Amino acid sequence: MLKLYTDTQFLTETHRKEVFPLLFDLHFKPDERLAHYYEVVESIAACDIIVMPIDYTRFIKHKKAFDALLKASKTNHKPLWIYTAGDFGFTNYIKNSYTFRLGGFDSTLSDTNFIMPAFINDPYVAQMPNSFSVLKKTKKPSIGFVGHAQSGFLKYLKEGVGHLKVGVIRALHRVLVDAQVFYPSSVKRAGYLSALLKDNRIDSHFILRNKYRAGVTSEAEKQKSMIEFYENIFNNAYTFCSRGVGNFSVRFYETLAMGRIPILLNTDCRLPLHTTIDWKTHCVIIEEAEVHKMPAHILAFHEALSSADFENIQHNNREIWKTKLMRHAYFIAIHDVFIAKLEVHE
Repeated sequence: MLKLYTDTQFLTETHRKEVFPLLFDLHFKPDERLAHYYEVVESIAACDIIVMPIDYTRFIKHKKAFDALLKASKTNHKPLWIYTAGDFGFTNYIKNSYTFRLGGFDSTLSDTNFIMPAFINDPYVAQMPNSFSVLKKTKKPSIGFVGHAQSGFLKYLKEGVGHLKVGVIRALHRVLVDAQVFYPSSVKRAGYLSALLKDNRIDSHFILRNKYRAGVTSEAEKQKSMIEFYENIFNNAYTFCSRGVGNFSVRFYETLAMGRIPILLNTDCRLPLHTTIDWKTHCVIIEEAEVHKMPAHILAFHEALSSADFENIQHNNREIWKTKLMRHAYFIAIHDVFIAKLEVHE
């Protein structure tokens, strides 16, 4: 069991949306599945790890509390866990600290940065009327996609303006986020999907939308749009997944949760638990520098699978989401990683 110490005065409704996800599950909605792995203690001396209670960029504004935990970590030689929220995240260089974030660029991230999955509800419970089942292998790989993908100069310009706005806000120190180069994700996505559509060796089923989540506003429209999204994943063995504003794809995790096979365009991504999960056995990973060879990579992956392998990978993807990427399961896996780290230092 890992014993955690934090500043509990921030575990309130006021900060509910900013709380470190693990602390949320231990405090606001206690998850019994985590009770054997984590305990929040009242004494720094008794803890294994000190945890910043809320998103780093919010917590640093509470200087007295922030400095107190920072000093406690240094004085007592305790590892410090930091949560940085949002599409970009923020890299810090605090010694003996570990940062939990959604995305970032693998080539620039140290080993102390841990990528969290996008924590989603089980679509077979929350959205889909049917239960999980595997698809049989077909001669052509069947690829699905439902989402924001739009080409054209005006769209490129709009995304460029959005990028500049973030840059200005960052330069004015109004927000703490990592800098990144301009990446017009929806424009690039439209181009990549267009190339797949033109290849008659691939069975493509794409629904391209001009706005994020189709721009729907009513609850009925949202539900209809969401069901359409998940049905597309369910009916196709493969789903194309590429980054959005931040360098990660929520669709990647939604595809795994559905027990289907992501085609991940690798834009220098780091995936969760990358040192313990062999991600190449769960998905098609295509380096962006080789995107022009994407159909060939997909076909090679598909043709190398026997009918049994094809069904097994679907079972395995559903299982790895349930046992490693669901919220409680991810933090149980993190528990095991840090127990091993602590034992090394003893």
